[in-house]
Amino acid sequence: MRNDEGTGTGRAGEPGELPEYAERVLDVAELIPPGRVMTYGDVAEWLGAGGPRQVGRAMALYGGAVPWWRVVRSDGALLPGHELTALDHYREEGTPLREAARSAEGHLPRLDMKRARWDGEGADADDVAHI
Repeated sequence: MRNDEGTGTGRAGEPGELPEYAERVLDVAELIPPGRVMTYGDVAEWLGAGGPRQVGRAMALYGGAVPWWRVVRSDGALLPGHELTALDHYREEGTPLREAARSAEGHLPRLDMKRARWDGEGADADDVAHI
């Protein structure tokens, strides 16, 4: 099991251990290639368990040690409170963005979901097998 420092509170009686579902969510986040994203719902579908809210909760509680910026909202909006950090990652990785209209609040771009979304194609079978 993953035992990353600084991730969540763990289960009662098992300090540092992640709940199984959270561990699976984080494993999927680590598979997403640089410059690509999956939505919370995509991750749940990939796992065949839970839904977008459960994935979002796992990412919020335990996602700090993985590329959290690659698991996103389906509308392409940047994660509130983490917009600038995520934007730095997206620009560094070459993630497709749609520039914001001048009238948009904060003038922050959105992810270009048609071009950035990853469907899992090309994932290494050995990496996927344990998820």
